[in-house]
Parts: sequence; structure tokens; C-alpha cells
Amino acid sequence: MKKTISFITENFNKSSPDLVGGFQGFQRAINMEKEDIIQEIVLSGLKGRGGAKYPTGKKLMQSAEHHDKEKYIICNADEGEPGTFKDRELLLHDPYGVFEGMLIAAFAINASHGILYLREEYKYMIDDLKNALNHMRSLNLLGDRILKTELSFDISIFLGAGAYICGEETSLIESMEGKPGRPRIKPPYTLEKGLFSKPTLVNNVATFSTISAIIRNGYEEFIKYGTVESPGTKLISLCGNVNKPGAYEVPFGMTIREIIYDIGEGIRNGNSFKFAQIGGVSGPLVLPKHIDTPFSYEDLNEIGVPMGSGAIIVVDSDNDILDYLDAVQAFFKHESCGKCTPCREGNRQLLNILSRLREGKYSQEDTINIEKIAKTMKYASFCGLGQSAPAALLSAIEHCPQEIFKRRD
Repeated sequence: MKKTISFITENFNKSSPDLVGGFQGFQRAINMEKEDIIQEIVLSGLKGRGGAKYPTGKKLMQSAEHHDKEKYIICNADEGEPGTFKDRELLLHDPYGVFEGMLIAAFAINASHGILYLREEYKYMIDDLKNALNHMRSLNLLGDRILKTELSFDISIFLGAGAYICGEETSLIESMEGKPGRPRIKPPYTLEKGLFSKPTLVNNVATFSTISAIIRNGYEEFIKYGTVESPGTKLISLCGNVNKPGAYEVPFGMTIREIIYDIGEGIRNGNSFKFAQIGGVSGPLVLPKHIDTPFSYEDLNEIGVPMGSGAIIVVDSDNDILDYLDAVQAFFKHESCGKCTPCREGNRQLLNILSRLREGKYSQEDTINIEKIAKTMKYASFCGLGQSAPAALLSAIEHCPQEIFKRRD
């Protein structure tokens, strides 16, 4: 199997839309029926690349059903998940692919406004992104009656303030409206009532880039890669204790071992593989017994691991699992928005117990409470942050309790 693919990333480092054939995907789209554009994405089997894995074609179809005069498209570039940097690479090396995907979606669903929600830590990109947008305007790829079609659409940039919770789409929208970035009660869903109560399509950076590549090359080319249930390719963020970390486009179906040892060129210093987290720190641990699991939605689901953002954090035998879990829980304690009690108080209490576990000074009550609190968070938290925050801890308690509950000298 070929190690890496250049389907989504084929135009990396081409600095102008002139160099990528004048937006071939969008040129093709404007000569198609809008229903056919959406159907092409449906047939591709593309799922949201931000982590929710909602079928992108279905989302476009549902968005097209709303006929309000004002309709928003938001590209979610609030990439705050530790270990995840695929969106950064797309914005740095192919911003036009991202913007073209937004354009294609706007044409297909009759959207009027586009916004790139950029995480605060990526503000160093703003000048280059604004230059790219201005270049597009000069070529009539943004503005009124784009390329003499009925589409009038422009894209602006909104800079976030650094909150991890704003990666969740309703929190993101709340912050754009000048409110605290906290999740909304659903329904209504954003497709019906999103930004300023207008229909709003929110997709991840990588989702829009993939839309652009699919329409440019045809869905048939996309589904040549991957598996039946997970067609196509995925841009992953490989990091941690590997010799060659980086962002790589891989076909679904490669095993975790192949990704770590072939693409990542193995574990640093010749150490052994201890565990990994897939999808960032909000996922359960992937242990050595799982290392030959294919990287696909269906196969990861078999071992109870969500795909998430596609990050793969590799941890080697030199690391203490309690130190790692402590760092994970500290992150979630810091990033909890505080809206709901299970997450706000749960993260704080888990961190306190982990501190005692690390010191070897825990009580029998701690061994009971740590799992009880973690499960309460998983099932009772208001949003995905609190629900997934204890995922690594719960999987460690299940699979390697001897490393969690041990006395320290």
C-alpha cells in the first residue's frame, strides 16, 4: 500500500489560484446543477473532518433546504485539540483549497456570507490569508456575481480569543455574536438557526479542502482510496515520540503500526510503543494490543476509539502513564467553560485524585471516586468537552489499572 497520498494536498505550496488552474473545482461546480454538486459529495462518502464524522453530503443537502435570503458558511479553524495541526498545514500551504471548498458549498446551498473562524494562536497567518482573499476578489472569485454566475459571496476572517471550547460549533457562534463561548442547547441546530439566528453551515478546514478536491477530481477518484465504509483519504497529525512527526495524507485502511513505523519511521531512541491517543487528548488510549488495527472509522469503532480529528499522539515506554493523564486532565480543567457542574467540578476533582495517585498517597475512597466522577462526567456533562475529558483516564483504568493504582516509594 502506498504510504502517503496527494489528493487533498496536491496543491500544497502553490501560491496563487492562477497556479492551480483557476479554481478547477469551482469552475466545474458552476457548470453543474446544484443538486448534482451535493450528490457528488454524498457519493464520495465524505464525513466531517473535524471529529463529529457527520456525512458532509447530508449536511449540505439539509442546508440547501433552507431558503432564507441570508445564509452563512463558517469554516471552523479553531484547531485547539492538543496534538492536532492538520488545519494549520492546510491554511499555510493551500489556503485557496480551503476557500474554494467554501465557494463550492456556497454555490450549492445559495449562501450569502462566508467566515473563516481562526483560532487566536494562528493570528500570525492573518496577513497571508487576507492577501489570498484579496487576490481572489481581484479575479472575481469573491464578490458580486462571481464569474458571471448568480452567486454573490464574500469571505471575512474572525479571530477567536483562544478558548478550546469554541471548537464546538455553537460555542464558536456564541463567541462571534459577542457572548461568552459556551455551547447552546440543541435543537434548534445551526443549519436552521446559527449565526444571528440565520441558517448556518459550519464545517472544518479539512472538510472544505476535501470538498474542493472531490469536485475538482471527481468522487470516483476519491473512493479509489480507503475502505468501503471509510472511503478516501485523511490528513492526519502524527506527533509525540516518533522519529518523523508531521501532517500526512493517508488512505483509510492503513494500520496504526504502519502509520507509526513506516510513515513516522518508528519510536524515538529505539524505545518501545506504550500507547497512543487518536483524535487528540479527548480519546481513549490505544494500547499495544491494538496497534495492528486499521485506521478507519469502522475498525477504530470496533475497539471503542473514535476517529476524532485524526491526530495520533504516540507515547513511548519512557513515559509514566500517570504523568501523562495528569497533563491531559490539567488541560481540560483549564479549558472547561464552567457552564455545567459535572465538567467544571469533575475535572478539578480528577486532577486532585491524580495528584495523590502520582504521590502514592491515595486512599481506597480515591480508587472508587476517580472512576465514579469520570463516568458522571462522561454521561452527564452538557457538551462533548466534559463528556470526552475523562476518556483517556477511563480507558487506562479499564486496561492497565496496575499502572494507575500502585504505591510509590
